[in-house]
Amino acid sequence: MKKKLIVLTGAGISAESGIKTFRDSDGLWEGHNVMDVATPEGWNKNKELVLDFYNQRRRQLHEVKPNRGHEILAELENDFDVHIITQNVDNLHEKAGSSNVLHLHGELLKVRSTKNQDCILNWAEDLNIGDLDENGNQLRPHIVWFGEEVPNLEEAIQLAQQADIFAVIGTSLQVYPAAGLMDFTNHHVPVFYIDPKPAAVPNIGKRLEIIAEPASVGMEILQKKLNQIL
Repeated sequence: MKKKLIVLTGAGISAESGIKTFRDSDGLWEGHNVMDVATPEGWNKNKELVLDFYNQRRRQLHEVKPNRGHEILAELENDFDVHIITQNVDNLHEKAGSSNVLHLHGELLKVRSTKNQDCILNWAEDLNIGDLDENGNQLRPHIVWFGEEVPNLEEAIQLAQQADIFAVIGTSLQVYPAAGLMDFTNHHVPVFYIDPKPAAVPNIGKRLEIIAEPASVGMEILQKKLNQIL
């Protein structure tokens, strides 16, 4: 039976594909204050702005490609039971060929009803005012905004608890509850943390190994280390 490799990925793994992050830029995301484009309050204040912002992000997705970090994660399925928990709203893990991807913070290529959060639709083009669900309710981006519940959190916790190996790639570990997932791993499980500017990780001890590299380089290193575990 293949060992279960659970991987938490953040904005850093997609940054090398040209998708910008906001964690290092004073709360600005592509020139916008995140409170204006990533909160329910921002949506209620200016729906046109929010829709335009995510339409631009969605268009960008059609132009970017997975990088070596994404590709190695897909390749690791040959030897491990790989499950990816991602904070990213892009589809680069899927494009690279990963089979099991759980999106904690939603997906750019989906939209949902403003009145029924279980009404989720695939959506590859622009979303506009007047695009409605079957009951006549406005559709919104299928994004978990700041201040909203994380619907897939329980499933993510269960995956962390099942891990034989846990890896964290390209995240500052500042956004909760995702940042706390490694705390749910069993105490004997090795944890690998790949980030060029790794955050301090308390209470993990000797089972933590930090690889202070960008995702693509760090994944090459991790792949070799995992091959030794087989």
